[in-house]
Amino acid sequence: MSKIEVDAITEQSGSTLTAGGGAGKTVVVDATTVTLGRCGGTVALASGASQTGFGRTGTVDWQTGSIKTSTFTAANGEGYFANTSGGAFTMNLPAGSAGAIVSVVDYTNTFQTNALTIAANGSEKIGGVAENASLETEGQSVTFVYIDGTEGWKNIQDSTSNVTGQSFICASVSGACNTLTTVDTNFKMAIFKGPGTFTVNSVGTSAPNNVVDYLVVAGGGSGGKGSSAGGGGGGAGGLRVSPGTSTGCWTASPLGASPAAALPVAATGYPITVGGGGPGMPCNGNNGNPGSNSVFTGSSTITSAGGGGGAGHDQASESGGSGGGGAPIDATPRPAGAGNTPPVNPSQGNPGGTGSPTTGTGYPSGGGGGAIANGQNGLSPNCNTGGAGGAGAQVNICGNNYFWAGGGGGTAWTGYGGGAGGSGGGGGGGGKTAGGTGSTTGINNGGNGEATPAGPSMGGGAGGANTGGGGGGANSPGTSGNGGSGIVIIRYKFQ
Repeated sequence: MSKIEVDAITEQSGSTLTAGGGAGKTVVVDATTVTLGRCGGTVALASGASQTGFGRTGTVDWQTGSIKTSTFTAANGEGYFANTSGGAFTMNLPAGSAGAIVSVVDYTNTFQTNALTIAANGSEKIGGVAENASLETEGQSVTFVYIDGTEGWKNIQDSTSNVTGQSFICASVSGACNTLTTVDTNFKMAIFKGPGTFTVNSVGTSAPNNVVDYLVVAGGGSGGKGSSAGGGGGGAGGLRVSPGTSTGCWTASPLGASPAAALPVAATGYPITVGGGGPGMPCNGNNGNPGSNSVFTGSSTITSAGGGGGAGHDQASESGGSGGGGAPIDATPRPAGAGNTPPVNPSQGNPGGTGSPTTGTGYPSGGGGGAIANGQNGLSPNCNTGGAGGAGAQVNICGNNYFWAGGGGGTAWTGYGGGAGGSGGGGGGGGKTAGGTGSTTGINNGGNGEATPAGPSMGGGAGGANTGGGGGGANSPGTSGNGGSGIVIIRYKFQ
């Protein structure tokens, strides 16, 4: 039997019927079908009133007058336009109740650059996973409905793909020339060629979903400038690299196992410093300039030391990540600079080569040290050629199979050739008959040393940009080669 119970029905203004007797009164309608309104009419809630028990039909009220540009908390039944062009931020979901619905859309098509994090309320789940979700696709729009405690918030409409709570790393980068790129199905790389910040917006709860691999290469030292003897090659910047995880595209470290294989990360910003190479020397008899440190300020700070400058005429070479090459004077060789300074384990670099130990007329100098090998000694008396730079380390990072941190080649006095740059961006030393060849195995090539038959001077070649390669030594009237700038690469699991 159908039943209608009302306290009163009152006509107001000739067009409005009020059911109920005012505040505190209840209208009970017990019927199979209840029709509110008529064809062409409108049924609306009074201002300040709320509805319960009706649920929603899969639509939301879009908040077109409030474009979101920073972290906010969503309300049930509302849709939002999120503008992440100014940086990544978070949409906090409301407390879940069955049938609750929230939508969001990429307002400026920038989710791929600056992701929108979706954060559940407390321990509630997203797609059955008790983790935050991340929207990282350009133009993405998603509608979430709260189901129950098992699945939590479930996306019922997604313009791209299904979204669930994720237990991986969502990150962004800042700074000019720095990039974030997807390198395979599950991993991304943040590549820093200059200073910036690696910002972790959300992170998983266990390895490998809350750790990152790293390559940190400092700036290389510049070559020394000789006068009546060759100038030593600049030492490579220090190189520190994690051994790699058991999965993904990161080879084992050529330096051996590190005390901490990968660095744990939290949801915060990590400053990155990329060291510059030492500038070359135009003045006779002066040592090259050291490179600058590169630093990944993480849960454990990883610092790679700048390479030592190569020795000039009658000067002692300098120590650093790798040491600069030594230069002879008269019959007395000058010692090479030490590598791995300050010391870390495993070693970040090696010593340079010594200058010629004899009185050969070439007076060749030693090459700068590299990441995995000493710089070569000056070759005298038979060849009278500057020593080659020490070899850099080969690290395959998701298909980028390059050498890093090769030493700069040494040079010799008039009439003789320069040493080759070490693999990994080392610059060649200058020479009279032939300049040393720069390395071609780095992300960028080292410069060739100059020779007077082909040019105006015996200048050293520069270390390759972002390789940490050492600069080549020079003799008068040439300028020694600049050291190559460093680089920081961070690899992480994003899905």
